[in-house]
Amino acid sequence: MSAEQCELPPRTRVLHLAQPVEGGVARVVTDLVRAQCADGLDVHLACPPGGTLGEQAARHGAFVHEWYAGRAPGPALRAETAGLRRVIDTVRPDLLHLHSAKAGLAARLAVRGALPTVFQPHAWSFEAAGGPVGAFARHWERYGARWADRLLCVSEAERRTGEQAGVRGEFVVLPNGVDLTAFRPEGGRYAYGDGAPLVVCVGRLCRQKGQDVLLRAWPAVREAVPGARLVLVGEGPDEPALRQQAGAGVEFAGAARDCARWYRAADLVVLPSRWEGMALAPLEAMACGRALVLTDTGGARESLPRAALPYSLVPPEAPGALTAALTHLLRTPALRAELAAAGLAHVRAHHDVRRTARAVSALYGGLLARTPRTTPPGPRGTAAGTRPPRESMTS
Repeated sequence: MSAEQCELPPRTRVLHLAQPVEGGVARVVTDLVRAQCADGLDVHLACPPGGTLGEQAARHGAFVHEWYAGRAPGPALRAETAGLRRVIDTVRPDLLHLHSAKAGLAARLAVRGALPTVFQPHAWSFEAAGGPVGAFARHWERYGARWADRLLCVSEAERRTGEQAGVRGEFVVLPNGVDLTAFRPEGGRYAYGDGAPLVVCVGRLCRQKGQDVLLRAWPAVREAVPGARLVLVGEGPDEPALRQQAGAGVEFAGAARDCARWYRAADLVVLPSRWEGMALAPLEAMACGRALVLTDTGGARESLPRAALPYSLVPPEAPGALTAALTHLLRTPALRAELAAAGLAHVRAHHDVRRTARAVSALYGGLLARTPRTTPPGPRGTAAGTRPPRESMTS
């Protein structure tokens, strides 16, 4: 057994750090926490209050610690970093797993390599911004990589994006997985509306997810497929602008705790993102037995079965191509059924979250075998190997 395949010692204490408490990152962390708790790890999570992440992690058996942090870097970073330092000193983890940009920034500044650290970008921070902000983010990711023992990417495309930006480190690629017990074709189609063709888009309402491009394409889709309806499932900062842009046949469903019922309601699922690592929504849709259209970004090609590539992929920010793909699949139910069956088989074979969780645990084991545990700088907290006191936790 190689070092990267070593089994974890019993009751290994893992601290997950995440700023997003809703959406795809939160669902990835929730699934990982659930699997690790079931496997007997001593799992802790630091995240902001609110949303679904902390509540669900606690329900699955993790100890949840409040960490107050916003999405964007700014003047509050010093306080956010100090807050994480206090959590880390209390928990005394064997290993840190940092999710997304803000946790990756604050935690690496707090610990500076003193603990075994896995950083998972969930799409690189510099993809979200241009100009000076994007340049700063690129510079930081290059610099901060020295304080991550592993850079965990969810697709080869995400790894290449990091390397092309000059990020250097020990990369590991583990594709996203989904909970196949929660996302499945069975369970009944969600009866929504009057039976007219229904397209569903699940994602945070923000520039990354590209709903504005979809709304530019939608009038032509509706003209070609009379009566077709589009439902946007999610919340986010772009909602007011998107509501102003939306025309006939478009509805806003808000956030949904159970996305599976929306996938089952759909005739077709769409995700027009501008950038991704490997989006979770397409995997969930395929696990629910639905065909989809998504933009050729991040790990999109890696997430699809080969049979779907000619029909399901379109260039980003191309409303005409999006219109053509949606129209074609809405008009050809037999092809949709064929692609749905191929997608379901593909997800079950390659994107089961249990497989992902086992691979992450193997990664931890190898890292701990190669990296002796050191005490993080700062005052001592709870002794390693014991649970922190209950008053330091929220659940």
